[in-house]
Amino acid sequence: MEDAFGHRISYLRVSITDRCNERCHYCMPQELQEWLPREGILSYEEILRILRVGVGLGIRKVRVTGGEPLTRRDVLTFFRKLSQVEGLTDIGVSTNGTLLDTEPEGPGKSMAHHLVEAKVRTANISLDTLDPDVYHRTTGRDYFDRVMRGIEAAKAAGFEKIKLNAVLMRHQTESQLVPLVQFAREQGLLLRFIELMPVSTRDVLHEERFLASGKARTLLEETFGTLVPRPDYKTNGPSSYYEIPESDGQLVGFIGAMTNLHFCETCNKLRLTCDGKLRPCLGSYLEFDLMAVLRRPGVTDGEIADFFREVVDRKPKEHDFRTDYTPNRRMIAIGG
Repeated sequence: MEDAFGHRISYLRVSITDRCNERCHYCMPQELQEWLPREGILSYEEILRILRVGVGLGIRKVRVTGGEPLTRRDVLTFFRKLSQVEGLTDIGVSTNGTLLDTEPEGPGKSMAHHLVEAKVRTANISLDTLDPDVYHRTTGRDYFDRVMRGIEAAKAAGFEKIKLNAVLMRHQTESQLVPLVQFAREQGLLLRFIELMPVSTRDVLHEERFLASGKARTLLEETFGTLVPRPDYKTNGPSSYYEIPESDGQLVGFIGAMTNLHFCETCNKLRLTCDGKLRPCLGSYLEFDLMAVLRRPGVTDGEIADFFREVVDRKPKEHDFRTDYTPNRRMIAIGG
């Protein structure tokens, strides 16, 4: 599939739940949240059918997100079936890490180990700070130690790649930049810093909260020296990577949706929300009700494929975040 601007679509981010065991203020800024009823979210079989059709149209990579995806019941059964979808070459999961060290099927194997056995290649783990008190304030939960155990479980399980994602927040992240880089080096993990985006609320862009990726890079250079651009290093997302001087090749990524004017040029993804909306762009109001089509009696795979193509045809050239964007859905309802 290719849109009108030459974006070749090969990547689908799939949210399987709107529920989460944390309450990060940039994702779900209020403690109270009206969860979707069970019938209001796609079943595993519906998701798998959508993915089989998507693979036939060129989807090769899937990242499973939430909410927190590992909170959904029978999630391992879903991952095992997902690994059997012919044509998928890259399965990943985005998680807050708090459940990776649990043993959902009895003693001996962690959640992370089961995921690797189900052919999940990569894990993106949220980690905004190494200060337990700041972690508690940011997430609304005292789960820092659980995340540390989750990271250790992920390393022991043998994912091909583990990425740490840290959201940049002014008056908080500045003191954490160097410790996070040092932690990533010690653990042998890839660290990316992500600019706040006006998804859940617009106030994330207020001067008191927004920290630009360029400013974060400048602050890191005060400690490490000039970071070396590595345009040759690519992952599946829009991150720009730099090498830390005299670090044996350690890389750090910056995802600057707000300040990088070329951010959308290589976009290759669609998003499927847990309530069955297909979104061609995170930073756009456009979303299309695939669930309504999917649950229509007698709908064929061909009709689902046509729906995919129509959505791709509507994919905008770039996001609307820089044009006075007003959120209409919280991040937790869209999928991380």
